[in-house]
Amino acid sequence: MTTFTPPVKDQQFILHDVLKISESDIPGYDELDASFTGAVLEEAGKIAANVLHPLNATGDHQGCTLENGVVRTPDGFKDAWKQMSDGGWMGLDANPDHGGQGMPYLLNTATGELFSAANMAFQMYVGLSHGAASALAVHGIDQQKATYLPPIYEGRWTGTMNLTEPQCGTDLGLIRPKAAQQSDGSYKVSGQKIWISGGENDLAENIVHLVLARTPDAPEGINGISLFVVPKFIVNEDGSLGERNPVTCGGLVEKMGIHGNATCVMNYDEATGWLVGAMHKGMRAMFTMMNEARLSVALQGYTQGEVAYQNALGFARDRLQGRDVTGVAAPDKPADPIIVHPDVRRNLMDQKAMVEGGRALVYWGAELIDRSHRMNDEAAEAMLSLLIPVMKGFLTDKGFDTTVLAQQTLGGSGFTIEWGLEQFVRDARIAMIYEGTNGIQSLDLVGRKLGQKGGKTVMAFFEEIKTFIKENEGNEALKADFLDPLKGASKDLQAAAMYFMQEGMKNPLNALAGSYDFMHLFGHTAVGLMWARMGKAAMEALDGGAEDTDFFETKVATGRYYMARQLPATAMHLARITSGADTVMALDAEQF
Repeated sequence: MTTFTPPVKDQQFILHDVLKISESDIPGYDELDASFTGAVLEEAGKIAANVLHPLNATGDHQGCTLENGVVRTPDGFKDAWKQMSDGGWMGLDANPDHGGQGMPYLLNTATGELFSAANMAFQMYVGLSHGAASALAVHGIDQQKATYLPPIYEGRWTGTMNLTEPQCGTDLGLIRPKAAQQSDGSYKVSGQKIWISGGENDLAENIVHLVLARTPDAPEGINGISLFVVPKFIVNEDGSLGERNPVTCGGLVEKMGIHGNATCVMNYDEATGWLVGAMHKGMRAMFTMMNEARLSVALQGYTQGEVAYQNALGFARDRLQGRDVTGVAAPDKPADPIIVHPDVRRNLMDQKAMVEGGRALVYWGAELIDRSHRMNDEAAEAMLSLLIPVMKGFLTDKGFDTTVLAQQTLGGSGFTIEWGLEQFVRDARIAMIYEGTNGIQSLDLVGRKLGQKGGKTVMAFFEEIKTFIKENEGNEALKADFLDPLKGASKDLQAAAMYFMQEGMKNPLNALAGSYDFMHLFGHTAVGLMWARMGKAAMEALDGGAEDTDFFETKVATGRYYMARQLPATAMHLARITSGADTVMALDAEQF
């Protein structure tokens, strides 16, 4: 019963009014003029709205089934996969030498937003395949690239990442699967992996598994892990498929959400695989795709918020309940639509401001990936590394909150399956957990990223804000509503970082107890910077005589709301951080 309208105009605003991508010095961006990106997004939007979204509820209700070792995806998924493959969407940003179209990662991110908002469970098959291909593209030998990449980018094969096991999740140093080398240079891989998204499916003719395992002589811990490519079917020299590899799905996991995506227990029984990258350097190879994967999960957070918001907005415009306290809004009806009520407006504004701010932050992250990869820009890579745990943790937390707010907008109807909002809540919940739980993201941010390069990267972020404020301090229209709140948030963030440097040295628990609040403080500040940039861009468009004044005035008003009603949360998070660890650690384990 839900609908999805591709927010192409909002996407174009970020790409061209805020990031001004066609003026960028990043190679390939000069081709991304507004007419080109608009055409690509319009086509992606048609598939998202007309093909993928109608299957969203189907996938949720039917789920996947395991029959004689084969996973059957929900009705319509195979046809949708073929349409996506035929359209070349799988390899939009991939190297043309391997069958891709060579577009920037940013454009792939923008189209991925549409697919994810329309049908998150389906898009996961695409995203995991893309991630596996990215790891092979960087670390695989030429033969592996030639063998596996073109079929993945064509959509004929899918890909997976096999990390988690029953006894270990984040602590991958505890993995147990073994890989024994054979005389021909291949390896026999044995062991079990769990929670493997798309580990078995009927969408494609082959599945390319990337598996972390240990050789018999490997040292203990994370430094003894190697990465292996283990295909479902062995690939012959001519590229045709040979015998079935002994890698099987031992069961499907029943989950709270994303039912349309097969989450598998995978068993490897001396399956033939080949080493990817250097021996005992598997984590380095796997982490090649971690920034990409975590940015994609951050995107999932705000995209579920986007589609939930759209449906909540539609309900609020139609649902009649009570009368406007300032006067009857719909005299020809027995009651006014609930959108007239201030509390409903607050609810919708919270949703709208967070979704649009999240989009801008993720697009900036995608731009940093392009700058890093296409220009070997170490500063961009460092900034991305700093921001990734913030984007993943903050935007998935807030994305889930947004789906709950959207559900709340519908009142009792939101709690029913009929209206569809509860699916968005359930689907969004996983994004806070996988690719490293948000608690782990906050620990990574404070424990590793904050001090990287001797603190130079976080100082560069502060300088980003300081420079923006200084460049625009003469803009009185921008100053009070955007620059002053941003300056305050930045001071809160700097105070928190200083607290960690001073108190963390004395007692590490003080830093770790405040890490989650720091991630949110950082997230609010980063989104505040994005809204300041969007506010400036919208004001410039209005001053330049833009035809669609309503669109740009709405941007300014939404930004003002975020800066006034959401950004002040930085003070609360700072207060929590500086309270230290004593109250957090006050109880002994036995007292809980």
